[in-house]
Amino acid sequence: MCALFEPPEPRRVSPGEYLVWDQALALLNRDLAVTLPQLEPLQLLALPSYAADEPEDVYVAMANGEWHGNCLDPNSQDSLASALASVADAAQETVMELVWQAWPLCPEHGLGMHPREDAQERLFWWCAGERLRHGPAHIHAAVGALDALGASIRTRS
Repeated sequence: MCALFEPPEPRRVSPGEYLVWDQALALLNRDLAVTLPQLEPLQLLALPSYAADEPEDVYVAMANGEWHGNCLDPNSQDSLASALASVADAAQETVMELVWQAWPLCPEHGLGMHPREDAQERLFWWCAGERLRHGPAHIHAAVGALDALGASIRTRS
């Protein structure tokens, strides 16, 4: 006889439970608010491990609890730079898959930007679009700082 398997139930992560990921997500939510103001802030969602001796998996989810992609790398909690890179990748994957559009968009090229780290471990939104005077690709803004650029970077509806 086969026993029925109950999958683990996800839970919303409480503020302060994963402090460095909370800080990183707050920066990402600033970018989300200025580029997709119709969306509610992203949240951290935890899913218990199937194995009793393994830590839970933490995901970046939409406000309604839906997520897409891989869980956050537990080792990314070592520094804010590492956490921001992990959270930015996960947030971008969730938003793009569930909203069905590239996010965030470069206002100059209309291309989806990607998080990229510089030599000082700062994370920026990078665009692959060519610029006539400045070379083939460019850094648009620091991750978490799209709001400083104002309404010019709002995603097209």
